[in-house]
Amino acid sequence: MIDSAASTLFSAARENLAASRADQGRQIAGKTAPRNIEQIRESAEDFESFFLSQMFNHMFASVKTNEQFGGGAGEDAWKSMLVDEYAKATARKGGVGIADHVMKAMLQAQEAAQ
Repeated sequence: MIDSAASTLFSAARENLAASRADQGRQIAGKTAPRNIEQIRESAEDFESFFLSQMFNHMFASVKTNEQFGGGAGEDAWKSMLVDEYAKATARKGGVGIADHVMKAMLQAQEAAQ
C-alpha cells in the first residue's frame, strides 16, 4: 500500500513538472509563472502530507484505545483516515519544512531542464 501511494505521489509530481516544462512560454523574466509555482507547491505539500501520514501512523499505533468510549472495528477502520487528515492539515499549516525543500528541488530541476 505504501509503495502504491508513494508511486502515485511521485507520478503526480512528475506530471506537474512535465506540465510546467510544457508552459515554458509562460516564463516571465526568468521566473516561474505563478500557475506553475502553485502546482509545484501543491505537489510538494502532497509529498510532505504522505510522509507525515506515515510517521503519524507509527505514532498513533502505540496509542491505546479507551475501551469505555471507543475501540472496535469501527475505530480501526476510521483511524487511518483521521491520521491522513491530521497529516494534510499539518502540511497545509507549514508542516515540518519538507515541502519547502521538495519545492526548491523541483524548481531547480525545472531550471536545469530549460
